[in-house]
Amino acid sequence: MQLKEGATIYTAEGKRVGSLDRFVLDPRSKEVTGIVVRKGILFGEDKVVPMSLVSTVTEEGDINLRPAAADLEELPNFTETEYVPSGVHRTPRTVDQPEDLTVDRWVYWYPPVGYGAWGAPGSTTITQPVPEYVLETSRNIPEGTVALKRGAKVLSSDDEQVGDVEEVLTEPMADRATHLVISEGLLLKEKKLVPTHWITAVLEDSVVLAVDAETIEDLPEYTS
Repeated sequence: MQLKEGATIYTAEGKRVGSLDRFVLDPRSKEVTGIVVRKGILFGEDKVVPMSLVSTVTEEGDINLRPAAADLEELPNFTETEYVPSGVHRTPRTVDQPEDLTVDRWVYWYPPVGYGAWGAPGSTTITQPVPEYVLETSRNIPEGTVALKRGAKVLSSDDEQVGDVEEVLTEPMADRATHLVISEGLLLKEKKLVPTHWITAVLEDSVVLAVDAETIEDLPEYTS
């Protein structure tokens, strides 16, 4: 199965959903747990689609979803931005895991009716602290995974950029990434096939390899 950057994604009924924007990859197991679909005609936000809802990938690279993915609006947004009290600490949310919050305790005291700040004469005005709110963005992907950005740069062990991620090849039955297709050059791009066991680190915008630039240069050109 080839997951290609910018691939068009369709529902089981053939309606265009959007395009493939990122691969949700577990750097340890090399498992592709899902894909991030860039917003398109059917919804206004980028969505996380688990690989269990991916049916087939055509020879042209188009991705077809299963009938179970019919209600796309119910799928989690890739990112969620909201205002939260500055004393709220969050653990990363996953697709299958509810939000877990650990909240610093704020104690509020209100005087009885007719007393306190606006109460009887001679009463003491009590000023309560008001928690500050901060803007927080979270990503709804499984903990420990990385939303590998399409076009992420590929770095060799000697810190040379040897190309950009263009496709991810997976085992047909296991959804485990076996190779990255990387491209180098600006106009006449040459593609190389890089095995995932050469990967030492995966970040959202870069992949680090255990081999040097010369090794990548010596790889034969890949043609799909």
